[in-house]
Amino acid sequence: MSQERAGDLQAVADRVLIEALCAEFTDAVMSGDAERLAFLFTEDGVVRMPHAKVEVIGREALRSAARRLQGSWEYFVQTVHPGSIELDGDSASGRAYIAELGRLRDGSSHSNYGVYHDRYRRTPAGWKFSERVYEVRYVDTTSLTGSPPGLLGGH
Repeated sequence: MSQERAGDLQAVADRVLIEALCAEFTDAVMSGDAERLAFLFTEDGVVRMPHAKVEVIGREALRSAARRLQGSWEYFVQTVHPGSIELDGDSASGRAYIAELGRLRDGSSHSNYGVYHDRYRRTPAGWKFSERVYEVRYVDTTSLTGSPPGLLGGH
């Protein structure tokens, strides 16, 4: 196999693995698995949410923040939609588009659409996030009238 062809196959594999990483993030969020969520980041990984003035650095801080956030939701739904990926050897950058909705335990509701601006790094354990910056593009705090099937009839 030519060197050029092998490089093409590696690029395809890297893109698939990075898209799987983004899907794994949403799955960890949706299943409430803070441990798995933290492991998707490099040891010095960062999450920034400028709209909420939040910056979380490092796996332990990410794990703790995820547990705290997950405990504040009555229910929460997040979906991810693939964006772009730019490969550069053992690092890459990209975007993933997000739709979220949920109701907090205090009764307030939240529905938004946004984009994660990501930086990825290849590690011995595979591709990891080194940085996720969440940009909210649309937010609606109108009360959500629905509920999970186990909570039919309201909260």
